[in-house]
Amino acid sequence: MENDFTFTLGFVQIGLSVITTWGIMLVITLLAWLSTRHLQLLPGAIQTGVEGIVATIDEAIMEVAPEHGRQILPFIASLWLFLIIANLVGLIPGLHSPTRDLSVTSALAVLVFFSVHWFGIRTHGIKQYLQHYLTPSPILLPFHIISEFTRTLALAIRLFGNMMSLEMAAMLILLVAGFLAPIPILMLHIIEALVQAYIFGMLALIYLAGAMQSQQLNAQE
Repeated sequence: MENDFTFTLGFVQIGLSVITTWGIMLVITLLAWLSTRHLQLLPGAIQTGVEGIVATIDEAIMEVAPEHGRQILPFIASLWLFLIIANLVGLIPGLHSPTRDLSVTSALAVLVFFSVHWFGIRTHGIKQYLQHYLTPSPILLPFHIISEFTRTLALAIRLFGNMMSLEMAAMLILLVAGFLAPIPILMLHIIEALVQAYIFGMLALIYLAGAMQSQQLNAQE
């Protein structure tokens, strides 16, 4: 997919999606720094809001991976926050959601792919972790490998397809109806953006939990 704006940095071509992604990461970093500069025992409004967001994410993680929640909280929380902002940034005039770009969603899916194996190996050790691909039978090894790649591909395409179709649908409706129905379209965009961020983050959480708990489940069986 072509970007609306590109420039070349040496041999690398930088597009609007990359610039927007860098901007989102910078905003998240600044917000995290500003909101944690002066933490207090009696929190103010900003600290209360930040603690509420972290507590909500932590609760969702603990329901899926109670024994490993503290380990994966930073990754899943960062992923969720990035996706929410990235999906909603398309509401700003002149900008588009970077998640409507297949290269961005593919990068996120690849990040989840490597994170699953990283956390799995850290939890069980490389030898024990790789053994679960031979369970319950070595015959299933090719299917396990295919499953790893297909679910990564599905992550990338699902988010890309939904965000692209959402922006195209909103654009078409606005072209037909003008600005007679901006509020319903805006609300639809916000709800769908939040839902897609939740689905992607939850699938990543499930994959991580499965990798970190696989050996424990096999031992119980």
